[in-house]
Amino acid sequence: MASATFNPNQLIRPNISGLKPYTPILPFEVLSEQLHREPGDIVKLDANENPYGPSPRVAEALAEAPYLHIYPDPESRRLRTALADYTGLPAEYLLVGLGADELIDLIMRLFIEPGDRIVNCPPTFGMYAFDADVNGAEVVNVWRRPDFSIDIEQIEALFTAADASQNGSSRPAGQPKLIFVTSPNNPDGSLLSDGDLKRLLALPAVIVLDEAYIEFSGGSRIHWVEPYPNLIVLRTFSKWAGLAGLRVGYGAFPLDLIAQLWKIKQPYNVPVSGQLAAEVSLQDRDRLLQTVARLVEQRERFYPILAEIDWLKPYPSQANFILCRVEGRPAAEVKQRLATAGILVRYYNSPGLNDCLRISIGTPAQMDRLERVLKTL
Repeated sequence: MASATFNPNQLIRPNISGLKPYTPILPFEVLSEQLHREPGDIVKLDANENPYGPSPRVAEALAEAPYLHIYPDPESRRLRTALADYTGLPAEYLLVGLGADELIDLIMRLFIEPGDRIVNCPPTFGMYAFDADVNGAEVVNVWRRPDFSIDIEQIEALFTAADASQNGSSRPAGQPKLIFVTSPNNPDGSLLSDGDLKRLLALPAVIVLDEAYIEFSGGSRIHWVEPYPNLIVLRTFSKWAGLAGLRVGYGAFPLDLIAQLWKIKQPYNVPVSGQLAAEVSLQDRDRLLQTVARLVEQRERFYPILAEIDWLKPYPSQANFILCRVEGRPAAEVKQRLATAGILVRYYNSPGLNDCLRISIGTPAQMDRLERVLKTL
């Protein structure tokens, strides 16, 4: 019997006990109860989900799936073959994950020892810093400029300073191992230029380029993985294919790196349902990409509507959302009044995003309803 004075909390890793938990969006059914509204009466524009949902063929395929009682293919062979056709990159460069989030964590576990440094470029997706904290990394934040472009000179200076402090070791002390960049960036929708990406790739670090929203902008650099041995590109089915609830992502990795990732990946990480849904989505991608085009059209239509509202400052976006800064009134109040009207948007009040709202692009009817309510505030 263990001692009555034994406290198992003493055995928890110190970086975990002090970790702040990630704050996710509340589930739809919880929001419905809180707002005392039927789900069908809520316009959900707070999580960059696809309002049109998945291909109808996904539900048909899942209803007819014969092998749900069998463990999934640990190598996602059929899906990776389909992804090779979709991306133009050979399947041996591709690894499928339980959402791109799982791949971010795998990358951290592959490279990070406690105390190693990663470069984060906020405001941006919160999972990079979250997973770095979980894995005991030191997060070096290089803040984006007011237009949300990355400060490439400041990132380069991190490596110059590390070189200057080198004391004979093979790698300078304090030199970051990983640099995370997103294009289009979440939450503002800005793009990373080819020139800036090439400057990053010239640094002695692994560059992780997150292209979660690339279908809404075009110009993927996934094929750059072949010539650049320090580039990783992450993609997802959550946005363009409407599979956020099934959690399927994938990454393109240099062959030397992917060989190591296969060693540490959970063997049955992506369920049969997710793999099948992603395969069917790729088969029906013409329909889904037409939906993407409709969302882009709505984004371009709605941007000038937001710009005409004198207390909103929208930022140009190449994703399926528009970030707005609220001026002259509290953004929290605007968010609450929209929620009372059954419209949910994302509210930010953090460094670089004070008094900001991010509006996901919905259907024409949803955006018309949002416009009517905004103009009454």
